[in-house]
Amino acid sequence: MPVSLSVKVYFEAAHRLHNPGQDENWNRRTYGKCNNRYGHGHNYVLEVAVGGELDPETGYVMDMTQLKDLLRRVVVDQVDHRHLNHEVSWLEGVNPTAENLATIFFHRLEPELPTGVRLEAVTVHETERNSATCRR
Repeated sequence: MPVSLSVKVYFEAAHRLHNPGQDENWNRRTYGKCNNRYGHGHNYVLEVAVGGELDPETGYVMDMTQLKDLLRRVVVDQVDHRHLNHEVSWLEGVNPTAENLATIFFHRLEPELPTGVRLEAVTVHETERNSATCRR
């Protein structure tokens, strides 16, 4: 029977929500204070759920420590304490909304998982009350 597990890791980063295809007034109306020219920061929580069959020897779908290490290597180490609009090459040209980050993180993580483990969901929590999830 398939089982799911999830882990959470944390990172801090700055971003500015801005659509360069629109004028400054549109951006201010649409993104409000999140359109601050210099950006603003969040203490993000990255939550990832994977699923698969239990390994009969270990009782694991995947070792949680290995999953956290993978998240750190593929995402967190590259975004932590960075300005997402300017300092992360694979986010170049992306408006770093929580929705876009969840989607991009999903696509970065999926091919890195071991055989037999499937990525089910990636959730980016910007605050305790605001998050976005990309699901299979």
